[in-house]
Amino acid sequence: MVRSQEPMDMTIGKLAAAGHVGVETIRYYQRRGLLDTPRRSQGVRRYGEEHVRRLMFIRHAQTAGFTLEEIKELLDLDSGEDRERARTLASERIDALNTRIIELERAREALRRLVGECATGKPGPCPILASFDL
Repeated sequence: MVRSQEPMDMTIGKLAAAGHVGVETIRYYQRRGLLDTPRRSQGVRRYGEEHVRRLMFIRHAQTAGFTLEEIKELLDLDSGEDRERARTLASERIDALNTRIIELERAREALRRLVGECATGKPGPCPILASFDL
């Protein structure tokens, strides 16, 4: 997919701020091949909106639980037409998220039991270990 050339007007600091990450995170993503490193113009590298777009994608994909390796693969797929692979990666992530949601719901229920046990004022040891017995 060919993207339009937008003005390159951000420094690495402004790119980092736009993506809510540190400058070292930008550099790390560049070393990992997730973000390209623009050439210097008048001694400073300039970043554009496409860099912000990719950075936000990386951050959102991380929030969804994708590894950096998977994110790199997804970014590589963006320039191709292998929708099947993208669908497979997304489906696998959905399955993993569903599993994690079940685990979190169990943990929440255990904590609710603990709150209930602690609220009764019964004498004896704290029931924290017993509250996590499923």
